[in-house]
Amino acid sequence: MNKIDLKQIIIDQKAEIDILLKKHIIERTAVSFSELDMKNDLIKVIMGVRRSGKSVFSHLMLKGQLYGYINFDDERLLGLKSDGLNDIYQLILEIDPDVKAVIFDEIQNIKGWELFVNRLKRKGLQIIITGSNSNLLSQELATHLTGRHLSYEIFPFSFKEYLTYLNKGHLISSSLTTEQKAQTINLLDQYIQRGGFPETLGLDPVYLYLRELYDKLITRDIVTRYGLKNVSQLKNVALYLVSNFGNRFSYNRINNILEAKSVHTVQNYVDHLEQVYLAFQLKPFSFKVSESVKHPRKTYCIDTGMIHALAPKTTLDSGRLMENIVFLELKRRSKDIFFYPGKKGEIDFIVRNGTKIETLLQVCFDINDPQTYKRETRALLAASTELSCGHLVMITRDERKDIKENERTIHCIPVWQWLLEKV
Repeated sequence: MNKIDLKQIIIDQKAEIDILLKKHIIERTAVSFSELDMKNDLIKVIMGVRRSGKSVFSHLMLKGQLYGYINFDDERLLGLKSDGLNDIYQLILEIDPDVKAVIFDEIQNIKGWELFVNRLKRKGLQIIITGSNSNLLSQELATHLTGRHLSYEIFPFSFKEYLTYLNKGHLISSSLTTEQKAQTINLLDQYIQRGGFPETLGLDPVYLYLRELYDKLITRDIVTRYGLKNVSQLKNVALYLVSNFGNRFSYNRINNILEAKSVHTVQNYVDHLEQVYLAFQLKPFSFKVSESVKHPRKTYCIDTGMIHALAPKTTLDSGRLMENIVFLELKRRSKDIFFYPGKKGEIDFIVRNGTKIETLLQVCFDINDPQTYKRETRALLAASTELSCGHLVMITRDERKDIKENERTIHCIPVWQWLLEKV
C-alpha cells in the first residue's frame, strides 16, 4: 500500500476518534487502576469482545497526552503485512512529530506485529495495543513480550457503569429510599433485557444491532481468521451455547445433537467462541485437576441482551439470566471461579484465591418458595463442609437477610446491591 493512502487512513481514523470522544463518554471501572500503570514503560494490552469499548478505554488511558492511533480493523488495510507497520509509524510521526505514545487497535490482524511493537518499546515509546481474540494475543505475548506487558480485559458495561451512563449515579449508594430501590430494580430489569454493549444505549430496538454484532463475531473474528469452511455448523454450536447459558454441556453431547463432524471439531468451535469472548466455559471445581478437566462444563454468554436477541424465548429464565449477570461481574472483578457439583446440590460459583476457597456463591431468584429455600441452603451448607469454606453468599432477586443454620451463616444479598457494592 502506498504511503499517500496510508496517511489518509491515519488522518481519517483520527478524525473519527475525535468525534467519538466528544460524545457522552464515561470512565470505565478499570481506568482507575490503569492510571497508576501508565507511569511504567510496559506495553498495555487491552483485550475484550468486539465493540465493548476497548478503543475508548485506550484513549482514556492517554487522556491529555499527544499520541498516534491506527485501527487495523479497517477494510482499507486488508492485506497489510508486518513490513508496512514501519511506514505507519513513520507517517504518524510526520503528522505529529512530538508523539511519545501510540495506540494500535485490533493489531492481531497483522501477522508478525509483536516484533515491530517490541522494537518500538525499545525506542522508549508508550504503547497500547487492543485485540478481540484472547488466544492470538496471548500466544504472541507469551512468545515475544513475556514480562514486558500488562493486560486488561474489557467487558460490556457493568450495571454500575450502565447507571453512570444514564446519569443515575446517585443510585450507586448503600442508602437508598424505597422509591430509589424500586427505580434501581426497574433499571436492572432493563439492563438485563438490553445488555451492556455501549453503542446499544442510544438504540431502540437493540436486537438488530446485537444480531449484526453476533454475525461479525462469527464471520470476521472466527471464520475468516481461521479459514473455517462449515459456517453453518459453527453457527449451530454458537447458538446452542448461547441458548443453553447457565447449563452444563459436553463436547460429546453437542456433537451428538448437532451431528457435527467430530468431537474434536466441536471442541475447536467452542474454544474459538470463547477466544472471541462470545461464550465462556466454566469448569467444575475438584481438588484433582484431571477430574476438573474431564467433566462437563457450564457455559455463559458475554451479554444478556445478546441472549435475548438470539435465544428462543422458551429458553429464557429469570434465574439463569441473573446467574449470567453474576458470572460476568465475577469475570470483571478478575475472580478465579468454578462451579461445584456438590454431593447435595450444585453450587453456582466457587471463588478461589490461590489454593484457598474464598467464597461459595449461590444465585437464587426467589428463596421464598419452601422447596427452593431448602434445596439452595442444603447445597451451600453441605459444600461448606466439603470444601472447608465459611463464607457463604446467596444472591437473590430482592431479599436481604442472614440465614443461620448448623453454626454457619448464609448472607443473602439482592443482586442489584451486590452488583453495585465497592470491590
